[in-house]
Amino acid sequence: MTAQFQLAVFQNEYLPEGAAEVNAIVTVSATGGAGGPSTAQAGPAAEVIIMDCSGSMEMPRRKLEEAKRATSVAIDTLRDGVQFAVVNGMDIAQMIYPRHPRMVTADDRTRAEAKSALAGVRADGGTAIGEWLLLADRLFADQPASIKHAILLTDGRNEHEAPQKLDTILRQVAGKYVVDCRGVGTDWEVAELRKISNRMLGSVDIIAEPAGLAADFRSMTAAAMGKEVADVALRLWTPQGATVKYVKQVEPSLLDLTDRRVESVPRSGDYPTASWGTESRDYHVCVQVSPPGRRPDAGRPGQPGPAGRRDPGESAGHRHLDG
Repeated sequence: MTAQFQLAVFQNEYLPEGAAEVNAIVTVSATGGAGGPSTAQAGPAAEVIIMDCSGSMEMPRRKLEEAKRATSVAIDTLRDGVQFAVVNGMDIAQMIYPRHPRMVTADDRTRAEAKSALAGVRADGGTAIGEWLLLADRLFADQPASIKHAILLTDGRNEHEAPQKLDTILRQVAGKYVVDCRGVGTDWEVAELRKISNRMLGSVDIIAEPAGLAADFRSMTAAAMGKEVADVALRLWTPQGATVKYVKQVEPSLLDLTDRRVESVPRSGDYPTASWGTESRDYHVCVQVSPPGRRPDAGRPGQPGPAGRRDPGESAGHRHLDG
């Protein structure tokens, strides 16, 4: 069954004279798609779990042990047939499972092998997150799956890689897969992980106590397994004399999509929203209008849908769902 999208727009249509901005909340809901990791309707998926194995994960040691346990839980949550791999993140990126840079199909045997490989992992070296993302990109590159998701766990700062290099790598891999970032403990850099999650259209959260990792990994993996349609974009049309000031996802997580705009038909732009299952998200749209005092039209949001498909019947410029 194909996921169906609905939009609701909430805005104050009556603004004071001279107002130059229009703000609206756009609620997008998807229903009728895959509902969870056990459904046969969920889209073909590939999953990479990136586990920080730098030396600081030994301080205290239970961080590494809980990270291993959480990764094992995520592996168990993968549905049969999903392509997956586990990456060791240090100042270089290495494979934990399988041993060579490739992905394998999830089944009882490969899950058991992956969990066995985790037992031998030791913490050592530094932190170079860009290298981790490059290895994930290499793993995903050969996958035909439309749903590509990574979990990235770290406990520290990206101290062994120049910020400029990380920025370059993010530009290279953005849009190719989604990354949910998690910081364990209290020594990691919030702004750094937020930058990564924003560019990769994922989420970021803090897990202060390592014991909380397993439940969070299970939830993230289950959500990824429930996605059905990838490359969904929100198209916004604006009238003559108006420009979009910003577009931000505000629920269930905060993502600034403003600089991700791709021009489409005249006075319309597409904002990527990544993959969807059965869920609802809220977007804050701010439009700058001119001249002031005129009753503004905030623009019309189009239904999201897979990139590359357009509904010729909508002047607002929809990308519609094609299951």
